Amino acid sequence: MLPVQGAPWPVRISLKLLDKLKSKKKEAGSQLPNALQRLGPSYIKMGQFLATRPDIVGLDMARDLAVLQDQMPPFSQKEALRQIEIHLGQPWHEIYDEISEPVAAASVAQVHKAKVKGEGPYNDVAIKILRPDVERRFKNDIKVMRRIAKVLSAIMPMVQRLKPVETVDLMQSWIRHELDLRLEAGALSEFADSTEKDGNIRVPGLDWSRSAKGVLTLEWIDGHRIDNLEALKTHNIEPAELGNMLIISFLHHALRDGYFHADMHPGNLMIDEDGKVVVLDFGIMGRIGRKERRFLAEILFGFITRDYLRIAQVHFEAGYVPATESVEEFAQALRAVGEPIHNQRADQISMARLLTLLFEITDLFNMVTRLELLLLQKTMVAVEGIARMLNPEFNMWQVSEPVIRQWLTYHLGPQGRLLDIKESVQMIYNRTDNLPQKINFAFEMLEQAQEMSQKGVKIDLEALSALSAQKSSSKSTDLAIWALAASIFFTGGVLLAQWLW
Repeated sequence: MLPVQGAPWPVRISLKLLDKLKSKKKEAGSQLPNALQRLGPSYIKMGQFLATRPDIVGLDMARDLAVLQDQMPPFSQKEALRQIEIHLGQPWHEIYDEISEPVAAASVAQVHKAKVKGEGPYNDVAIKILRPDVERRFKNDIKVMRRIAKVLSAIMPMVQRLKPVETVDLMQSWIRHELDLRLEAGALSEFADSTEKDGNIRVPGLDWSRSAKGVLTLEWIDGHRIDNLEALKTHNIEPAELGNMLIISFLHHALRDGYFHADMHPGNLMIDEDGKVVVLDFGIMGRIGRKERRFLAEILFGFITRDYLRIAQVHFEAGYVPATESVEEFAQALRAVGEPIHNQRADQISMARLLTLLFEITDLFNMVTRLELLLLQKTMVAVEGIARMLNPEFNMWQVSEPVIRQWLTYHLGPQGRLLDIKESVQMIYNRTDNLPQKINFAFEMLEQAQEMSQKGVKIDLEALSALSAQKSSSKSTDLAIWALAASIFFTGGVLLAQWLW
């Protein structure tokens, strides 16, 4: 039986239906990946996420869904070579000496191993090539999802606080980045800079001259998937320690840098010959501002230390919960979420479980979904899922506590206050840059407004007649009318301001 307790009711119904289907047909698990493939790449992304959560969908289902991570049916070698020539603008054999058959294929792109022709930063490379029809299919998926979101918002008012339409729009922006490999190259480069001093994580090098919108050429790295336990043994890597390191690294990226990899599944993580974690596929990246990072750290640390009043206060300070609600009552509700988790065994403590319970509690207090935190929450749950794959006894709170405590000690202490002052001074400087020019412009506008208020709006009838007589589009006439209306509105506003003054 699939675990459904504590999940939102749509999820419970879906999982129960899947469970019934599986009980009737043992092969249902293998049918689900095929069904998601037929539905489209957006649904494949959903399956990739569920594959990292055996605690949600069950171990068997998670294993079946794992094929969606990098074992999708590839498109033909002939089409791959054609796409290279389209995007790089040259015959492929003038750029590469040889190109292998696909070595991995996912929902958005597939990868080939190749050798470059002539000079380049790397001789052996991996070529990532977008699927020819992926953009069209994603657009179709998004249209369907948006329609569903609008219908749900219309017929279920309680769903509106979840911002389903806005969430689909956010998803569309993530997908847009995945469909332009130049943006992925930029993200990879930025992530490499921010993690340069992290000794346990690395990214492939870039070959900029052989990359374009639909083709990305990277350093080839030999290694194994992070969930290949046999390969970990050959490198004398302890899976439990690897899982801990993965969570610590993710928290560093999110809290320290405010920039994190947001598509963390085993297909995008590998272990190289030196035992380092190699991060792949930078199509979806997440950003979080310094203020949001502090709120996140305080909320997580509050659950760790069982300081529920502080968690509630942070929610109100951040504006996550309306000020009309009671801080004390919200703290009491949070205690009902946190205390059961602290009484569970290590293998039962789950970030997914916490977020599900927190979601249900915030519903009672009219908390609106924070779109800027959706990607972070999704990634946090996915990374925890990988760590739990590597170590069933993984304890999220125990591992994350030192990292969060250290971050809060620094940023809420004297050094953090100095950073706040520095940012405030920088903001004031940016806003007052070119202040004399801005003041002159403001005075000019005021003088014009005063003249208009005294003499009225001067309308050049001849100019208007000439404009209407021109063989121009209706948009030009509309623009003139709107400009006239705006000037009248502005004059009325000035007169009202003078009267009030």
